[in-house]
Amino acid sequence: MPAMDTASFDSELSLFKYDDLDPVPEAYRDLDPARRQERIAAVRAELGDDVLVLGHNYQREEIVELADFVGDSYALSTRAAEADAETVVFAGVTFMAESADIITDADQSVVLPSVEASCPMAGMAEALQVDAAWADLTEVASADSIVPICYMNSYADLKAFCGEHGGLVCTSSNAARAFEWALDRGETVLFLPDKHLGVNTARDLGIDDATVIYDPWDPDGLDPATALDNDLVVWDGYCQVHDRFTTDHVEAVRAEDPEVSVVVHPECRPSVVESADAVGSTAQIRTLIEDADPGETWAVGTEIHMVNHLDRWADADVRALCGDACSDCNAMRQIDPAAVLWVLESIADGSTPNVVSVDPETAEYARTALDRMLDL
Repeated sequence: MPAMDTASFDSELSLFKYDDLDPVPEAYRDLDPARRQERIAAVRAELGDDVLVLGHNYQREEIVELADFVGDSYALSTRAAEADAETVVFAGVTFMAESADIITDADQSVVLPSVEASCPMAGMAEALQVDAAWADLTEVASADSIVPICYMNSYADLKAFCGEHGGLVCTSSNAARAFEWALDRGETVLFLPDKHLGVNTARDLGIDDATVIYDPWDPDGLDPATALDNDLVVWDGYCQVHDRFTTDHVEAVRAEDPEVSVVVHPECRPSVVESADAVGSTAQIRTLIEDADPGETWAVGTEIHMVNHLDRWADADVRALCGDACSDCNAMRQIDPAAVLWVLESIADGSTPNVVSVDPETAEYARTALDRMLDL
């Protein structure tokens, strides 16, 4: 793996991190859906408590229905750590499986059903890229004056980078506390990779006038010295799903129903967040909608499968802020029942495919960053 200039561990681009994971065998793709469900039920009964199946909120209905627990990424990782299961099948994306591996016991294995389930936003801030940018930034300011924070939606080596350099990890629900923690310890916060969450949080804290978006490879962008002359430097990354929502979508649902309330995720564009009636993390949106009264109508600006789940689970009238094509997460969609059946039957046969394992040194630094978050 390539050596990093400013960190003590090695890293590589996500394209190569999991090139040893296997695709789902073709035989599993041709199964009749009813027969596939029968086999899933049979193998789950055979494996019992030895295997825990976790389903992210953004997964399709078939995956959510067979999961032992459904939730957001870090909540699911903590479920894995609390369980006695030998194997955790994580129906999510690669960075989520990494987080689960970091906080579970050494004798537990974390399995990712599909090699294709890789979050595009996490790939917008590769640790090797950040390492190079950090070298440029620390040429014009001391490393102690810059505190790096990475969003939970990032690879383990970026979490480790933040841990080694005195920073921490944050979620969308505790980003403001993380920023305040960092500003108490340094002059500038470097936040990666989600620019929208960064700018929205800065606005909540009243520091949006001292916030800039930074792309170190943009020839017309800010130079390091100019970027660091701010409280918050936000990496130029974004969630491809939440970035698609616009104020036109908000105006359209209100024109259709003046009584509708709009809730969106803070990964949405600042203009969308500002125009919404409520803003919240995946877990916060779920709680808000599930607690809503039957007479309420909510348009939800987040991933479409999550919206569909809420429509089934809640008493309120729930609709999508924009259509399926607008808000579908292609990475999450790579996990399907065929992939889950394959890994379960492989485990039952004595082999465990697609194990996601973070090397000990990276895991140690990443755990440091996570522990700092938990101490907030």
